[in-house]
Amino acid sequence: MKLEVIDKMAALVAAAFGLIAALAWNGAIQAIFKKVFGTAEGIGPMLVYAIVVTIIAVIATLWIGRAAGKAKANAEAKAEAKEK
Repeated sequence: MKLEVIDKMAALVAAAFGLIAALAWNGAIQAIFKKVFGTAEGIGPMLVYAIVVTIIAVIATLWIGRAAGKAKANAEAKAEAKEK
């Protein structure tokens, strides 16, 4: 039970820091778009911004998922090697 609580707390803290990082990136990307388009008020720039952020999120999610999969496979391989 204690290990499960620690695991959930670690996940919540990681999610909180992820949200903070996302908000920081959001501000940075909005500033870039304001510099490029002059304003982020119009529908066009807002749509471009949403598409770019979505593409970045998908790419980052795929990249992190692949890295996590490789790390898990390596850990499992090491565990199997120790058993032999």
